[in-house]
Amino acid sequence: MIGLERRPARSLPLSAGLLLGLGLGGFFDGIVLHQLLQWHHMLSSWYPITSIENLELNTFWDGVFHSGTYVFVLAGLFILWRSGRLGHFRWSTADLVATMLIGFGAFNLIEGIVDHQVLGLHHVNETAPRGELLFWDIGFLAWGGAMVAIGVMIMRRRHV
Repeated sequence: MIGLERRPARSLPLSAGLLLGLGLGGFFDGIVLHQLLQWHHMLSSWYPITSIENLELNTFWDGVFHSGTYVFVLAGLFILWRSGRLGHFRWSTADLVATMLIGFGAFNLIEGIVDHQVLGLHHVNETAPRGELLFWDIGFLAWGGAMVAIGVMIMRRRHV
């Protein structure tokens, strides 16, 4: 019958989950590690928190960092909203969780390699003894790698 054929269901846009995961990974880092635990700030290896001026500078760049993570979350929500309004959309909690884990883990890997190791902006736990900083950084990378691996495993199981 003409006009009654079924359209294939659209699946969850992977970019929405990845962007949400990147943003939430950044929020976790900024809120938990920067603010609550106060283990580091955005530029605390370059400008240690030894003066009000350095604290103000770090607080400003923490805010710039949070603004970026906010944009990631908004972009992910926008893509999710737009896709959800399309007809024949198939929601998948597993795909959303998987892509968010991949995005969160990717945040840790990128931030851990670029900011901690390449640029040396800060380390995960700058309150730890100097000789232990690398162990905290490696743990952060391992945590990110584990999230990516779990997200990929969930996606593979769903799409085999």
